[in-house]
Amino acid sequence: MHSSASDGSGSQTRDVTINIRAKQSQRDLIDHAAEVQGKSRSEFMLESSYQKAQDVLLEQTFFGLDELKFKQFVALLDAPPTQDEKLHTLLTTKAPWD
Repeated sequence: MHSSASDGSGSQTRDVTINIRAKQSQRDLIDHAAEVQGKSRSEFMLESSYQKAQDVLLEQTFFGLDELKFKQFVALLDAPPTQDEKLHTLLTTKAPWD
């Protein structure tokens, strides 16, 4: 299989270029964040966009259920929440900083 994009496996010998246009204020903010992390703009942008891409794809989880399991799943979603005293206490306790 031939691919022009690097898959991170080290098998590719050429990198690809990604060009984008940005407003100066956006570039300045990215540069500042990159500097804080001790990275170049390119390193920061590539790592950030790669992580976001992974997050987006991981959110697209598919799981298949037969009809019975699907009905059980929907019933669990539709059921009223169970009483949880510890959760109630947590949600009603005043925070120490308030």
